[in-house]
Amino acid sequence: MAQLSILEFPDPRLRTHAKPVRDFDAALQQLIADMFETMYAAPGIGLAATQVNIHKALLVMDTSQEKNQPHVYINPEIIARDGLEVSEEGCLSVPSVFEEVQRAARVRVRAQNVDGSPFERDLEGLEAVCLQHEIDHLAGKLFVDYLSSLKRDRIRRKLEKERRERAEGGAAAGAAAARAASEHSSGRAAARVI
Repeated sequence: MAQLSILEFPDPRLRTHAKPVRDFDAALQQLIADMFETMYAAPGIGLAATQVNIHKALLVMDTSQEKNQPHVYINPEIIARDGLEVSEEGCLSVPSVFEEVQRAARVRVRAQNVDGSPFERDLEGLEAVCLQHEIDHLAGKLFVDYLSSLKRDRIRRKLEKERRERAEGGAAAGAAAARAASEHSSGRAAARVI
């Protein structure tokens, strides 16, 4: 297995629409294993192939505290939605940023498993939010797209500044990341990075 590089906003490759998976072979199995390793190491609870510059309709998730309930969704589509929920989201492609987003509280998804067999599953709560977030990635959409253009531009500038600082030596970036994490954890409920 290998950890993959995660693209970061505003990288234009994150806007690429994923193509359906057609081949359920050993290469796909390896990609899935690499995606899980990358997601767990990040650490996150969901990862779409688009985020690692693989433009296939594939996502992995594990919302369990113990990280022992991995789920794979290949060629996923949401076929039913119910209710609304506002929750704070983060994203591996938008590091250190957490914002409230409104999504369906419950969804029914149709997808394929690792051998290509179709299945349907009902999800609610965090699993439903995570699935919707990752399916958005497959359509070239990010959670920041649900925010105002003013907020989105502020986030883009902040992330670009942090990338420049990392490239210039890392110390300032480390301090900025620690500051952002501290600000986030003080006074706000902890969000999960999707």
